[in-house]
Amino acid sequence: MKLVPAQKLLFIGDSVTDCERAKPEGEGLFGALGKGYVSNVDALLQAVYPELGIRVVNKGISGNTVRDLKNRWQEDVINQEPDWLSIMIGINDVWRQYDTPFIKEWHVYADEYEETLRKLVTETKPLTKGLVLMTPFYLESNEQDQMRKTMDQYGQIVRKVAEETGSLFVDTQAAFNEILKELYPATIAWDRVHPSAAGHMVLARAFLKAIGFMWDRS
Repeated sequence: MKLVPAQKLLFIGDSVTDCERAKPEGEGLFGALGKGYVSNVDALLQAVYPELGIRVVNKGISGNTVRDLKNRWQEDVINQEPDWLSIMIGINDVWRQYDTPFIKEWHVYADEYEETLRKLVTETKPLTKGLVLMTPFYLESNEQDQMRKTMDQYGQIVRKVAEETGSLFVDTQAAFNEILKELYPATIAWDRVHPSAAGHMVLARAFLKAIGFMWDRS
């Protein structure tokens, strides 16, 4: 297990991370962490590793791109001083290219995405004990689908930045691909993007695996 007692674990991203979390501070009681994978991670850490006392914070904001993360990075990441940071961003960077193809200023193309993500990670990683990069995903089994192909491209960028910076890497698309062998995509996410409870557990499981979580720990 890579986390140690009394550490602060901060998640940042878009709607998949946000998942109706409390604003402005996504931590505390009464569903403050939202209804998604961040809450799942927190629950499992408390249930299986209660002695660690890990403080989990959710800073996801629906609709965000990596450009939006850059604009709020100082307040929502640096000022928070997390011990561990998890970033999952890119879904909207890709999606806006397909659902609003004529509003070009909303599009974050691959070169800007890579440059911005690398800058944020490079500047922030020395300030943390650990950094986790999670890929964006699209729950479409047809790998030749245009949006799926683009999302896979952005996922490869995340892998590249993780390798270059020595960050932990979570391939969420690969995790979902295993489920898609048995289930139709709409079973897990009605719009191929926003996961069901089962889909969020897939994300939580993939993240926990990366940090050395032991499911059968007694």
